[in-house]
Amino acid sequence: MTNETATSSRKRDHLVICCEQPVEAGDAGFNDVRLVHNALPECNMDAIETKTRFLGRALGSPLFIAAMTGGHPDTLEVNRRLARAAERYNLGMGVGSQRAALEKPELEESFTVVREEAPRAFLCANLGIIQLRDHGIEWAERAVEMIDAQAIAIHINSLQEAIQPEGDHNTEGCLEALRYLCEEFSYPVIVKETGSGISAGTARVIRGAGASAIDIGGYGGTSWAKIERLRANDSRLADLGEAFLSWGIPTVVSLCEVRTAGGPIIATGGLRTGVDIAKSIALGADLGGMALPLLKPAMESDDALSAAIEAMHRELRVAMFLTGSRSTRDLRHARTYITGLTRQMLRNSD
Repeated sequence: MTNETATSSRKRDHLVICCEQPVEAGDAGFNDVRLVHNALPECNMDAIETKTRFLGRALGSPLFIAAMTGGHPDTLEVNRRLARAAERYNLGMGVGSQRAALEKPELEESFTVVREEAPRAFLCANLGIIQLRDHGIEWAERAVEMIDAQAIAIHINSLQEAIQPEGDHNTEGCLEALRYLCEEFSYPVIVKETGSGISAGTARVIRGAGASAIDIGGYGGTSWAKIERLRANDSRLADLGEAFLSWGIPTVVSLCEVRTAGGPIIATGGLRTGVDIAKSIALGADLGGMALPLLKPAMESDDALSAAIEAMHRELRVAMFLTGSRSTRDLRHARTYITGLTRQMLRNSD
């Protein structure tokens, strides 16, 4: 099997495992966060404004369709439905890693369909930091051009790479590659983790390199250690995945640390409801991203996906009403209580 074929096959494996197996691990920390109830909100819930702005773009709500899939023919219909939803609700959307299509152009359709179905949506291209280091700015430009994106996400997935049989274990030179991209690229660069979170120190390094935004990708949602454990044919790799099921910085802790570095933030990793989005905004995020909660209805139908999104928007709106937040701008100033293990971890953060 060639490297290009292996990459595409791996994308399908990941999609099937995410849909058919329990792939979540840990606690993102949202149960330790309480929005302070406003018993006299003095606002009309039906007039609450969920619109927001991110990297200069007006969006219908802070719900972000996080990077999921692409790179295999079987992923095309999922991306088609997700893109239709992004267009319908004016949501930001990220695509999965475009490596497979960059290696094998005949797979581009599973990505280009996104812009075809969402001609006005805010789209983020996606390239791994190792591929950026190895192939340079040319691959970043091709990734953006492929879907006519407004930004590019450079993903970091060191834990997954360490466990998967095809993984790349050498990250030397990645920071310099990121710094060069941020200096020379004509599009905003978002640096995203994929499930292990980002610390305050790493966030400062990322911001210092020139990144426009950070997607924290915290621990507590989809676990790539768990996915690779389920996918492994080698018992040693399966055991390795098991050993690192609890590795990472919980999403809420990561969010509170990353906000100290300044700049726009997408909170991803274990968000499951509109209330989680509201909590994320109150804690400093600009957007709240979801993948798995949208993937399963997207596999079913357009109607199922729309129902899921509308339920999240209702939950968000009620949470805003109960904190007296007429707009997402007001929600940023809503008070929170943080308890439990999350509070303990934040006391020890750097």
